[in-house]
Amino acid sequence: MAALPVPLLVLVLLLLAGCGGPGAAGQRRKEMVLSEKVSQLMEWASKRSVIRMNGDKFRRLVKAPPRNYSVIVMFTALQPHRQCVVCKQADEEYQILANSWRYSSAFTNKIFFAMVDFDEGSDVFQMLNMNSAPTFINFPAKGKPKRGDTYELQVRGFAAEQLARWVADRTDVHIRVIRPPNYAGPLMLGLLLAVIGGLVYLRGSNLDFLYNKTGWAFAALCFVLAMTSGQMWNHIRGPPYAHKNPHTGQVNYIHGSSQAQFVAETHIVLLFNGGVTLGMVLLHEAATSDMDVGKRKIMCIAGIGLVVLFFSWLLSVFRSKYHGYPYRYVRL
Repeated sequence: MAALPVPLLVLVLLLLAGCGGPGAAGQRRKEMVLSEKVSQLMEWASKRSVIRMNGDKFRRLVKAPPRNYSVIVMFTALQPHRQCVVCKQADEEYQILANSWRYSSAFTNKIFFAMVDFDEGSDVFQMLNMNSAPTFINFPAKGKPKRGDTYELQVRGFAAEQLARWVADRTDVHIRVIRPPNYAGPLMLGLLLAVIGGLVYLRGSNLDFLYNKTGWAFAALCFVLAMTSGQMWNHIRGPPYAHKNPHTGQVNYIHGSSQAQFVAETHIVLLFNGGVTLGMVLLHEAATSDMDVGKRKIMCIAGIGLVVLFFSWLLSVFRSKYHGYPYRYVRL
């Protein structure tokens, strides 16, 4: 095979280089832009676990390609004049989650945690047609957020552990939540032991108060009412205290689903259960007490009234959560 003349060979090489030049240059530009984005995010993340973003930063680092990392963004309203109590509570749990990831041995540039406050990025809220806060959205490394990338706050609550499970489901990044030490429990236990020790010391050998049935019954009743009202569920799930409708401004204290609840709802249920219990105690005392007949009749009427009233309110709560619940005492 004859060799090509030198000028013709040079021309062919130039043509080949020219054909691949624009694509290669574009790829290099993308890689440079991506490298700059990751470096900037890593620098910010080294200073603060949750990166605060305004509209420009959000559009450049989260919305605009290229991107090979996921960004979990909390949209919130933390300024005092917004009076968003739930936002502050959710922010505390979000900070715990972000710190757990930032200071873990598995920390990489695969995922970042960010925040957009309404007063710093109202244009972002308008861009996403968002009218409520707090809201958590995962912006994946490829493509746009899907339905599952928006966290179901009303169902799951905003506890850091629940957020970590959602993050693992959407990004395959597993975060072990590490909470800062809480000394409230040991302090309360020590105070309780000190009080008991002081009573034993002051009373000497007279320990009849430990056999007081009324005292133990009252303590057991308080514990039962606290547990049956859903306090343990609140401790595990970390739900918001109540929900304010952003369109109407109406505040809901009872969750409309049987799969979730608000903190205020547990307080209401505790109060209603306590009212029913008090009514039953009055009825028992009216039947067994040695008081005169007139007082026993008053106690009986009061007990019946309390049972009917508070139990009717309990049934109303059930009807609002279990739609179609058929039972009621009085129409409320």
